[in-house]
Amino acid sequence: MYTSTFTFAKSEFDDEFHALDNVIARLAESIPGYLGEESWENPETGLISNVYYWKTMEALQELIGHPAHIAAKQRQARWLKGYQVVIAQVVRCYGDGGISHPLAN
Repeated sequence: MYTSTFTFAKSEFDDEFHALDNVIARLAESIPGYLGEESWENPETGLISNVYYWKTMEALQELIGHPAHIAAKQRQARWLKGYQVVIAQVVRCYGDGGISHPLAN
């Protein structure tokens, strides 16, 4: 399994951003191997992190190579003050079952 974590400082979101973000979200959900996502916001820094979970690297690559994702990456400076992406392989995941999590199966 893999994660792709997208951390960003937002600027102004317009209708085009919301439309493109919705297309990418629906696309990700439609890709076999997409396992779910979580979002976090740090109120002290204003940074937002979206963590996406993938069964395979190929599934993640399908999203990354899609024209809608490429278009968003090309236009990101219009909507973001900066961003960082971290792609990692999940070595282990466990919990007590007390909270819902995309990898809790």
